[in-house]
Amino acid sequence: MSIKIEKKITGYEVLPEAERAAPPPEPKAEIIQMHEKLERPETLLGSTYKIKTPLSPHALYVTINDIVLNADTPHEHRRPFEVFINSKNMDHFQWIVALTRIISAVFRKGGDVTFLVDELRSVFDPKGGYFKKGGKYMPSLVAEIGDVIESHLKLIGMIDSRGDDRRAAFIAEKREEYAAAQGKDTVAEDGTFPKESMLCSHCNTKAVIIMDGCLTCLNCGDSKCG
Repeated sequence: MSIKIEKKITGYEVLPEAERAAPPPEPKAEIIQMHEKLERPETLLGSTYKIKTPLSPHALYVTINDIVLNADTPHEHRRPFEVFINSKNMDHFQWIVALTRIISAVFRKGGDVTFLVDELRSVFDPKGGYFKKGGKYMPSLVAEIGDVIESHLKLIGMIDSRGDDRRAAFIAEKREEYAAAQGKDTVAEDGTFPKESMLCSHCNTKAVIIMDGCLTCLNCGDSKCG
């Protein structure tokens, strides 16, 4: 391809072959990562979860707002930005406000925030815990807030939930086997378990039944026979 030179030549230089063959560098897009100096947008995506415990006649509503980073690019991802907890019950107002501010600060730091789930779940109420709907034992209200955060992190993809699908298929198979052994069509799928179920030491849920002479949990799939 010929190029016509319109201007007067004032000098020239022959480029090395490597430089002549090299393609021009592609422009790199700036990838924005989560960090504490990131300003809060005017609008955030949010999800609200209801917590109803036997400790209070009033429910708690946990709202987690997310920020979308690198929107409309291959690097788009959703990260938690802040959390709020509201309730008509004012008994726990001080520590709930403190807890939400600390969790929000950790969210805004960025990085792997999934450790919060285990930290909150390890909190035990000295007065004793309670069983939530479905028979799962909660050692404290803080632990249930940890459960809510885990559910949300799975929703936005920060915690891989593919293992849950395999576990769900295994549990469904065990539930059907148990129902057949009891002469029933199926085990109720409304989050309840047989009345004779025992407490599972693995998932703290009253869902352990004896199947083929082996203790098996219909909630998490844990079995003493492997």
